[in-house]
Amino acid sequence: MHSLKNKTALVTGGSRGIGSAIVRELAEKGAKVAFTYQRSSAQAEQLAAELRSRFVGRDGSGGATEIWPMQIDASQPEAVQQAVTNIKEGWRRFDILVNNAGIFDARPIEAFSLDDYDRQMTINAKAVFAAMQRAAQVMENGGRIISIGSNLADRVPHPGLSLYTMSKAAIWGLTKAVARELGHRGITVNIVQPGSTDTDMNPADGQSADQQRSLRAISDFNRPDEIAALVAFLCSDAARAITGASLVVDGGANI
Repeated sequence: MHSLKNKTALVTGGSRGIGSAIVRELAEKGAKVAFTYQRSSAQAEQLAAELRSRFVGRDGSGGATEIWPMQIDASQPEAVQQAVTNIKEGWRRFDILVNNAGIFDARPIEAFSLDDYDRQMTINAKAVFAAMQRAAQVMENGGRIISIGSNLADRVPHPGLSLYTMSKAAIWGLTKAVARELGHRGITVNIVQPGSTDTDMNPADGQSADQQRSLRAISDFNRPDEIAALVAFLCSDAARAITGASLVVDGGANI
C-alpha cells in the first residue's frame, strides 16, 4: 500500500461520483482530506461521517482521520483559492490538490449562449487554474496536483461537445505547462482522462450507455474506485517521476 500518512489533500467536487471515490481512497491511504461541494449537503455530511467512523483510532491515538467538507460554489474561483488557503492555515501544510469539480453541457454550438460559455469555462478551466495557482504558492515541495479531465479532450466521437471538449483540452495544456514550472520543487502535475464511468451523472444503465459502450474496446463502464486508485498512486512517492502526463482510462475508446 502506498501510504499518504501525514499528507493533506483537497478534492474539489468530492461529495459524489468520482470525487467521493477519490476522497475515500485518499483517506484510506492515511491522508487528511478536505473536499468541496456545492449543493449536495446531505451527501457531503454522510460521506464525512462515514469516513470519520471508519478510521477512528487507526493511528493508535484514538482520534479520527480528519475529514473536512467545505461548501463552495465552483463557479467562484476565488472561493476555491480560499479553500486551499484554509487548509494550509488549518492543517499547517498542503500536499495534494485534486481538481475534480466540473460540469457537462452538450448541445449544438449554435445553441450555446456566451453565458453558457462563461459558466462551463469558469468551472471546468478557470477554477482549476485558480486552484493550481494558489496551490503553487502554498504547497509543500514534493506535492501533487492531479486534475480529472476527460478522454473527450483528445477525441470527439459525436456532435455537441464543443464547449466541454474545449474546457477539458485547456486543462491538459495547463497541466503540461505547470508541470514544467513546478518540477524543480519535486511537485508533479498530471491529468487523468476518464472515459465513461458509472456514476449518478452517467449511469451504466442510462439512456446513452449502449452507444458509449460501442466506442470501447472493453465494453464495461469504468468504476469510480478505479479512477480513485490511479489518483492515489499518482499521489504516492512511487509516482515521483510521473509529471506532465495524461493518463487515459476509457476502456480503449480512444484507440
